[in-house]
Amino acid sequence: MTSLDEFKTLVGGYFGIQEMDSYLLKEYVLRDIEVYIKNFIAEHNLDVAGLQIEVDKISKELDLKRKLQDSLLVLHKINGPFELELMIKLRLQEIKKGK
Repeated sequence: MTSLDEFKTLVGGYFGIQEMDSYLLKEYVLRDIEVYIKNFIAEHNLDVAGLQIEVDKISKELDLKRKLQDSLLVLHKINGPFELELMIKLRLQEIKKGK
């Protein structure tokens, strides 16, 4: 997995957690992910200007199921709240049943 691919996963996870309106403390988790992404960008010397295009593309084109799946990976990386992981897994099951 390249640094760009990992960045895309992090951003997808961020947007997935943004969709979890039922989790009242999501703003705190989103802040933690923002810090993690900023540190990731600095650590891997990624071009910030070029990344904004990827962020826009991910926010518009990536489907909700993929964003939620990415959010599970991101929560694992930042040691996010287990309660939120369970809520995301339930939402993914609902999406799966809806198809």
